[in-house]
Amino acid sequence: MVSLEFLQEKANWVKKELLKIHKIAPGIRLASSLSCIEILTTLYYGKIVNYDPKDIFWEERDRFIISKAHGSVSFYPILADLGYFDRSQLALVGKPGGILADIPDCSIPGYETLNGSLGHGLGVACGICLALRTRVRKEMVFVLMGDGELHEGSVWEAIMFAAHHKLDNLTLIIDNNKICMLDYCKNIVDLEPIEEKFRVFGWQPTILDGHSINELHTALSFIKQKPSQQPSVIIANTIKGKGVPRLETDSLCHIKALSVEEIDQVLMEIN
Repeated sequence: MVSLEFLQEKANWVKKELLKIHKIAPGIRLASSLSCIEILTTLYYGKIVNYDPKDIFWEERDRFIISKAHGSVSFYPILADLGYFDRSQLALVGKPGGILADIPDCSIPGYETLNGSLGHGLGVACGICLALRTRVRKEMVFVLMGDGELHEGSVWEAIMFAAHHKLDNLTLIIDNNKICMLDYCKNIVDLEPIEEKFRVFGWQPTILDGHSINELHTALSFIKQKPSQQPSVIIANTIKGKGVPRLETDSLCHIKALSVEEIDQVLMEIN
């Protein structure tokens, strides 16, 4: 049994490593990567996702599709820590000779797919789920998506497809940080009530605090142990730019970078 204290320590470590990466690669999407740290930590250190860093195409692995790839640079430290690639690569993000770019892609060990523009990850996951079920496989498929992606029509096509085919091996996690690229989501197209929409579309929704490792681990463990004949969605309420006050209150934080001095200040506060 993994302790919550261990998971929280790992989440804090990931946050510090992400900020160090931002210092050498200011072009990363920092705010979006900060909001999903606890989600990623719980999935991989909390023994939710089955994986094998020594065999990245292990047939019995669960598939993890990161649809909001641009906002998942916080996954880099986790992959390095678990042995997908050498930790020295974390100092080479966006640099010649490194394998890690400012925007992640599937050439990086541990990234399952390349989904193109936003809104395609869930559709890809539906195809994988259907293929696994056709082959009578027990592996699960997890998808991490930003709430801004729900503005894309292709997402709702996939939502309908998954419900129609009763893809109970599919779990969608929405990083519901309420800010897309250029404003609050509610000012672009209001997504609420998200839970009711998914329920009407035939999904099993759960709303929780996306920064609570306890809530995340409890919900994900329950979903993995008790398939429901429905696809599941976790609506994880998060704060974009979590832990950096200037970003948390900025509707344009998605495209904002911190100065070296600001990064050092946040690191000092974490320590």
